[in-house]
Amino acid sequence: MNGLSLLDHLAIISDPRQQWKVEHKLSDILFLTIAAVIGGAEGWEEIQDFGVDHLDWLRQYGDFENGIPVHDTIARVMGMISAKQLQKSFSIWMRDCHEATDGEVVAIDGKTLRGTYDKGRRQGAIHMVSAFSAANQVVLGQVKTAEKSNEITAIPELLELLSIRGCLVTIDAMGCQRAIAKKVIDKGADYLLSVKSNQPSLEAAFDNYFSLNMLQSDEGDTYSTQEKGHGRQETRLCLVNDDLSVLGDLAFEWPELKTMGIVAAIRQEGDKPATDITLRYYISSAALTSKQLLEASRAHWSIESQLHWRLDVGMREDNCRIRREEAGENFAALRHIAFNLLNAEVSFKAGIKRKQKRAGRNNDYLSRVLAGQGVS
Repeated sequence: MNGLSLLDHLAIISDPRQQWKVEHKLSDILFLTIAAVIGGAEGWEEIQDFGVDHLDWLRQYGDFENGIPVHDTIARVMGMISAKQLQKSFSIWMRDCHEATDGEVVAIDGKTLRGTYDKGRRQGAIHMVSAFSAANQVVLGQVKTAEKSNEITAIPELLELLSIRGCLVTIDAMGCQRAIAKKVIDKGADYLLSVKSNQPSLEAAFDNYFSLNMLQSDEGDTYSTQEKGHGRQETRLCLVNDDLSVLGDLAFEWPELKTMGIVAAIRQEGDKPATDITLRYYISSAALTSKQLLEASRAHWSIESQLHWRLDVGMREDNCRIRREEAGENFAALRHIAFNLLNAEVSFKAGIKRKQKRAGRNNDYLSRVLAGQGVS
């Protein structure tokens, strides 16, 4: 870390209000919102209530000279401040408190904030694309997809914010694009991309190369795992190939391509014969063994189980209806800040929701959460 706190990083965000009308400092409003979300607040009125209940404690960190702003003021300010500036300050803060290691899996995936869909105004739900460190379980950055756009355009924007040199960036089939692969390489990282029908020529080349008999052969680099539970057994088999001649000219179209991989997942219920086989194809710029590729492909799904699921179940993200102006995107970013801080606090062994409730009623614990990654 370079000694700068989260509040120092948030100071780059410009205050869009007319200064002669300002009664509450922008830094106070941002800190209040972050602390309130850590304490379980889910909307503007609850943030105001949290502030009223914790005013003396809040004054340890900010001025709050004129007390706590009303919820309308909080909502208006959070809708006005630049989401891009907040995203940038978030990603720089994470660079300072999270040092990436060589080979670290950084999973990139999108999530729709379902509660932000507005049928009456014909406004689609907000869709955020996030980068997640699988090993450390922290969000490294996030951007919102543009209206009438998709993740393909948002991912390069997100990559630009990240410090990922030496990392292995995993993206599902939507991100299997040459321009995205090049962007990852330009950032000094490697890619592991899932291949599906949006790249029909590449998928066809895999289909022509692969047969199920390869999984039973002793030749080549293969690796398998087995898991049992809930009356079923799941076997995963992976094989990799660094002889890219089987892809023909396609091998030269992907920047620094070194490895093609195939993962087969076989599920067996009880004593019944296995009938459910799922195949996934991958390409990577890293020279991966079958074990490394299988582990990285599984680590990618931590963004679903360790981030998206916990945001929904623990922090009720899909129930949040905030979306006016920049507020929906900004609130999602502040929720990610709260998630990172709560996740990093390990003295209290509990889920996100229990941690939030404890932080909401215990100022000492809330201070401990905030101190965890250089906030205060």
